[in-house]
Amino acid sequence: MIGRLNGSLAVVQPPLLLLDVQGVGYELLAPMTTIFELPPLGQRVQLYTHLAVSETAQQLYGFIHEADRQLFRTLIKVNGVGPKMALAILSGLDAASLSRCVAEDNVAALVKLPGVGRKTAERLIIELRDKLAPQPGDGDNIAVASTERVRVDSASEAEIALTALGYKPVDAAKMVARANKQAPDADSATLIRLALKSMAPA
Repeated sequence: MIGRLNGSLAVVQPPLLLLDVQGVGYELLAPMTTIFELPPLGQRVQLYTHLAVSETAQQLYGFIHEADRQLFRTLIKVNGVGPKMALAILSGLDAASLSRCVAEDNVAALVKLPGVGRKTAERLIIELRDKLAPQPGDGDNIAVASTERVRVDSASEAEIALTALGYKPVDAAKMVARANKQAPDADSATLIRLALKSMAPA
C-alpha cells in the first residue's frame, strides 16, 4: 500500500497529476481543493495517497492534507458513493462546507454536485452526520497557488477539468462562462475555483 509520495510536480491536468519520485512517474487523481494548493511545476510536494482497486483498474488518489484523505475514505464508505463521486464532492465542497451541509440537512446544495441525486444526498447526510467533526471557517478561504504554467486556453482547460470531475459538458461550459465574466483574464485554476464556488451552498 502506498500511503504517501514525496516528489517533484511534473504535470497538472486537473484532476490528473503526475508526480516524479526519483525518476518514477506516479499518476494520481486529486480533488480541486488539493490542486488549488499545489506549488508551481517542478517544485517538490508531498501528497497523502489512497489506492482504489476495482475489477478493471487500480487508481491512486492524492491529497495535500491527511484530513482530506480521511474525509475521502469516509465518503467512499457511504453506500452508493465510489471514488469518482467522492472526488467530485471534495472538489465542489471543502471539509467545512460539507460539514455545514450535513449539519443543516442541506440536500439542495449536495444535489448540485455531479452524480449526486436526491437519494444519495439524503444518504450522505444520514451516514455522515455522526462522522464529520465541525470545521472552522466558511469554506471560502481556499488559496490558489501562483504558478508559472503556460495556459493555451484557460476556459477550455477549465471545462475539461470540470467534465473530468463528472459535470455534464454543457453545464461545465455554462459554469466556466460565468466564471470568465467575473475574471476575464484568469488562468484555468482560478476559473475552476470560481465555477465550483458558484455551485457551493450560500
